[in-house]
Amino acid sequence: MANIKIELTKNPKAKPTDESKLGFGKIFSDHMFIMDYDTGMGWHDARIVPYGTIEISPAAMCLHYGQEVFEGMKAYRTADGKIQLFRPEENFKRLNLSNERLVIPQLDVDFCLEALKKLIEVEADWVPHSDGASLYIRPFIIAADPFLGVRPGDKYMFMIILSPSGAYYASGLNPVNIYVEQKYVRAVRGGMGFAKTGGNYAASLIGQDEAHKENYAQVLWLDGVERKYIEEVGAMNIFFVIGDEIVTPELQGSILPGITRKSAIEICKSWGYKVSEKRISIQEIADAYDNGELKEVFGTGTAAVISPVGHLKWGDKVMEINDNKIGEISQKLYDTMTSMQYGKIDDKFGWIYPVC
Repeated sequence: MANIKIELTKNPKAKPTDESKLGFGKIFSDHMFIMDYDTGMGWHDARIVPYGTIEISPAAMCLHYGQEVFEGMKAYRTADGKIQLFRPEENFKRLNLSNERLVIPQLDVDFCLEALKKLIEVEADWVPHSDGASLYIRPFIIAADPFLGVRPGDKYMFMIILSPSGAYYASGLNPVNIYVEQKYVRAVRGGMGFAKTGGNYAASLIGQDEAHKENYAQVLWLDGVERKYIEEVGAMNIFFVIGDEIVTPELQGSILPGITRKSAIEICKSWGYKVSEKRISIQEIADAYDNGELKEVFGTGTAAVISPVGHLKWGDKVMEINDNKIGEISQKLYDTMTSMQYGKIDDKFGWIYPVC
């Protein structure tokens, strides 16, 4: 598995010239990484090949029973032209946690880092130059057996594709409006809520659709048993600043263990803030709002990094957070994390992984 074969495209694509129009997830680079797995052989035939369609059977198990996992991360270009990643080993460790839950063979984290580094070196010209833009990285694994029985697969494909993406906040760091979902649930403890797998996102679409009907951008999910404890937002973990304490729901198996969440906690603790990971109910948030103690609400995730919340709707109650403005801690976290990712400040935590 140590050798990675490289086949370069004979027909390179024209690269985007206007990075302000990149959007997200619509444009793909010239090459991709693929590695196969067969029971008895393990992971094998690692290769970088021209980006293109893949051939799988209509009976491939991933299409019928959802045995697949994925990750999301970014490559950043610094002002002096260097390319770097932010805590990529954490993403591959989390991928292995998802693999374990979905009975997919484990990957070697060091080899994944090596493969990703080589792929980005090949695709270095695809990493955007403008501030806030980045190269989005999507590693994923699918069960490829042509078999309609229900069992773990014997054949898998591990792939990494790359997509240049524009700045998430093209017009500034504006607060989003969040709708608290009370009818549907995303996940329960003992299920696969902590895994990054497509089924979790498919299950969340109906809540997202309901939120959009109410003119809200995203959904805040409550726990699946008592329907009162806060879990996470559709594509983000969630934080609340209550008085002088920063609170985020604890990880109990139904919440995605976000890399940005983990980083935000570590940074805030390094600044001397009191940070608590605990069960917190939506009623407690409403009470803190009524008492004037709810200072800030923000989400954390790879795409937005930090996403301030301006309004929170729970039933008939609409809570306007911090006059619908970004809060001091949210802004400070966003500035610190993005500055670290783009090489504007020193990395005191050892999180930056240089590529080339």
